[in-house]
Amino acid sequence: MAKHRQELGTLATTLPFFAYTACFLLAPTVIVIVGAFQDRSGNFTLANFNKMFEANTIAAFGTSILVSLASSLIGAVVGALASYALVIGAKPNGLLRRMVSAISSVLAQFGGVMLAFAFIATIGINGIGTMLIKTLTGYTVNPNWLSSLPGLVTIYCYFQIPLMIIIFLPASIRSVHSARGMRIPRWQHVPVLTRVACPILAPRFISAFLLLFASAFSAYATAAALFSQRSILVPLMIQGAMRNELDPNQQGFAQVLAFAMIIVVAIVMLLSHAVEKRAGRWQ
Repeated sequence: MAKHRQELGTLATTLPFFAYTACFLLAPTVIVIVGAFQDRSGNFTLANFNKMFEANTIAAFGTSILVSLASSLIGAVVGALASYALVIGAKPNGLLRRMVSAISSVLAQFGGVMLAFAFIATIGINGIGTMLIKTLTGYTVNPNWLSSLPGLVTIYCYFQIPLMIIIFLPASIRSVHSARGMRIPRWQHVPVLTRVACPILAPRFISAFLLLFASAFSAYATAAALFSQRSILVPLMIQGAMRNELDPNQQGFAQVLAFAMIIVVAIVMLLSHAVEKRAGRWQ
């Protein structure tokens, strides 16, 4: 009876999580996949896929992948170096590590329209930073810079780097502790840290990079606030298709685009899981 009570208690505590996952993750995914193969009358059709290979659709996917790769690579490298430096140079329970962890936790969730507004208010056409730079140096910041791909990559890095620190910091702590646990002279710490920590951290770095890619690839609100009239990314193209009132078939095309995004994110997540699984077996 005690064992059955324990099993029922475990089921009761996990049931809300599975219910939440089913309502807000599985159900929308199923609706998108089914809707991609239906017309407005609910009949099976493949006509929704006709625009998938048009030039603007391919360009949107290419731009989304390019922005995601660039911001993920920058965020992964900078975040990994910051995490590693924090582990080596800061005390385990010191103020610096706690402050960086707390700030990263906040900034990793700071996205969407608020992030776009913060950059516009800072380095936009009439931003504080723009006016200050012009007053001090006479240089005028390009007003269209924030609405360009380099500007978008820079803004994405604002939440990608803190997210990388959150993901990568625990792995850095374990690798450095593993290296320091070896009884070696102090002058050999750096070579040993490099030879021991790097092989341990490499799979974690790849996995974290893939997670950052998925995060950037599915981001919507920040780009929508900056590119209100241009569908240069897949999420923005989905928005444009859903708001199109002239062509009724655009609703099905929007679900096709969402279905394609689900496939890309699923592939990235499977790769990340495979890397993590291999790393855990090796360790």
